[in-house]
Amino acid sequence: MELRVLRYFLAVVREESISGAANFLHITQPTLSRQIMDLENELGTKLIVRGNRNQKITLTEKGVLLKKRAEELIELADKTESEIMNVEEFVSGDIYVGGSGVSSAMAFISKTARSLQLKYPNIRYHLYSGNSDDIIERLEKGLLDFGIIVGDTNFDKFEYIPLPNKNIWGLLMPKDSIHSEKEFITPKDLADMPIIVSRQAVLGRILSKWFGRSFDRLNIVSTYNLIYNAVSMVEEGVGYAVCLDNILKTSDEGDLCFRPFYPYIEMDLNLVWKKDQVFSPAAEQFFNEVQSQLLP
Repeated sequence: MELRVLRYFLAVVREESISGAANFLHITQPTLSRQIMDLENELGTKLIVRGNRNQKITLTEKGVLLKKRAEELIELADKTESEIMNVEEFVSGDIYVGGSGVSSAMAFISKTARSLQLKYPNIRYHLYSGNSDDIIERLEKGLLDFGIIVGDTNFDKFEYIPLPNKNIWGLLMPKDSIHSEKEFITPKDLADMPIIVSRQAVLGRILSKWFGRSFDRLNIVSTYNLIYNAVSMVEEGVGYAVCLDNILKTSDEGDLCFRPFYPYIEMDLNLVWKKDQVFSPAAEQFFNEVQSQLLP
């Protein structure tokens, strides 16, 4: 048995489907299916029961045993490799990080990247922008090493570390708006405003609870997936964009300003990665640097 094939087998178990594992491993589905069948032929037993197109795979009794042993073998192999290789001498590679553009979180990521760059200048970073749903999907497919997620999400498939900064919800508006004279935006203020909101389902739940009425009763004139797409709408007076503070840098010279909701709606920021993720040496060093940066 090759370790590579055992990793393939564990990926199928983790993703609960051949197609999902193929996407995660960046190989074709027929290639992965053939590797699993060759493994079953080599061991002389059936390991997985393949369901229909939309059904999850299940493990046979022998498949459950192989999963346990494969995990032990892979863990030992990885540990042995890391002990023999002097990773301090040379680390290179690519790190893929996705986020929704929250500047406080990206400032932390940038600080971490700069600190790591001084030690390992051959590491390259690839940043992806999207909303939380986009980031989760790309993490599940193995297209990202890490994601920055705003607020609560279903962490059943993920590990996470809270980032030091929190963000609050409010409105992005033109400075010449009558509402810009207010220190806060209350539920009563929001009732008759034309607003521009994110398409994320979580925002609907948050606003409905804060607003005290159904989200659908708000005067929603537009939706967006990234706040940058909504800025021109705000500038033209189409509506006020519901967003997080610090997501755009407003200044005294600019035409826009941000006013927080009151009572405050505060959101946690989390650095998220997939459970059982096998990090590359570069991603492992990045994770270690994140932990170092979070130390008091």
